[in-house]
Amino acid sequence: MLWTASLCLLWALSILGAPVNKQRQRVLLISFDGFRWDYDRDVDTPNLDKMAKDGVKALYVTPPYLTITSPTHFTLLTGRYIENHGVIHNMWFNTTTTEKKPYYQTQFVNEWWDNGTLPIWITAQRQGLKAGSLHFPGTASSYQGQVAMVREVEPRLYNYKNETAWRENTDKVMGWFRDQDLDFVTLYFGEPDGTGHRYGPDSPERREMVKQVDRTVGYIRHSAKQHGLTNSLNIIITADHGMTTVYRNGQVEEITLSKIPGFSFSDLSFHLVDFGPSGMLLPKPGKLEKVYNALKGSHPHLHVYKKEEMPERLHFAKNDRILPIILWSDPGYVINGYFPVQFNKGEHGFDNQEMDMKPFFRAVGPAFHKNLKVGPFETVNIYPLMCHILGIQPEVNDGHLNATKHMLVTSTTTQGEFISD
Repeated sequence: MLWTASLCLLWALSILGAPVNKQRQRVLLISFDGFRWDYDRDVDTPNLDKMAKDGVKALYVTPPYLTITSPTHFTLLTGRYIENHGVIHNMWFNTTTTEKKPYYQTQFVNEWWDNGTLPIWITAQRQGLKAGSLHFPGTASSYQGQVAMVREVEPRLYNYKNETAWRENTDKVMGWFRDQDLDFVTLYFGEPDGTGHRYGPDSPERREMVKQVDRTVGYIRHSAKQHGLTNSLNIIITADHGMTTVYRNGQVEEITLSKIPGFSFSDLSFHLVDFGPSGMLLPKPGKLEKVYNALKGSHPHLHVYKKEEMPERLHFAKNDRILPIILWSDPGYVINGYFPVQFNKGEHGFDNQEMDMKPFFRAVGPAFHKNLKVGPFETVNIYPLMCHILGIQPEVNDGHLNATKHMLVTSTTTQGEFISD
């Protein structure tokens, strides 16, 4: 009798401790840079529509501030706000030498990325999974001596618009899943960001690029099926930020710092401006109040903050890399330094509360409900969602599974036993 009771107890414990769904779950995270939340509203997008019907569609998602490429992508990889993960800008800079490196070169500055926060590639691999990345920001770096198991960084002069290359890259990562048995892969496409910058978010060129994105979404799902991944692969498609129109041709009074009375670049040790609507300044010793007072209230569409006075909701202050004075402009305006050198018709980098800065979100796969529309959530929450599906223990992060778990067929993990809040 005692022996029988013991067997029953062991059986019950095994049932309670085991995941409900033992099917292996993989995750493919895809970013279409600069795909605003409403880009499917003025274009026919049958493949995105089908993905929403077969899976989950969010009304929109909110990226962290600063709404530019590298920082927001690293938030997707870490679940941390930008002040916490430390990749605060697309450009590496040194305030002592005044050296700056543009976006592509910064991808290879290891210490810019590897500054204490682990991306999900490394976390997954440390817990026995296999990870890869193709062209995703942060791919080129190592983290505490480790890199993604399979990775590919785009060459310096790369055509981000080439649809044939998009399909080749899609097949490549599907091959990684099938032939190298990967569990998690990130895949990056540089559009419609480039087109939105050049022609503006309301242009016919942008609408044509959204059609190309939609065709690619259809091809991604087709390729997954052709590679035998339909029953195990969860595809999450999102973006880093949105895009808004820049006022030009005398439509507005432009913001040019050199024209502001009482402000002088000679009072600065270092500055990071002429980069869309955002800027950071390092005043010389004893000059902070002078610089701040000259700029504060100088233009009705220019916001000027001392670092310690930044709105807490932006989570962009508590990091040594962030400079003492932070600037940003209202939508439609960019911040010029000595004179206007920016001629994009579309820009991002604005306050993340602005609707034009919101990206889109779609998800489909065996872990997700079908034909489910959900409300907005922050992109910091995508990281714990992916960790949960993969069954791995996340690093310390700023996201919450509670924000996304209603998307899932079951709240139980697959590879492992981890369940977050």
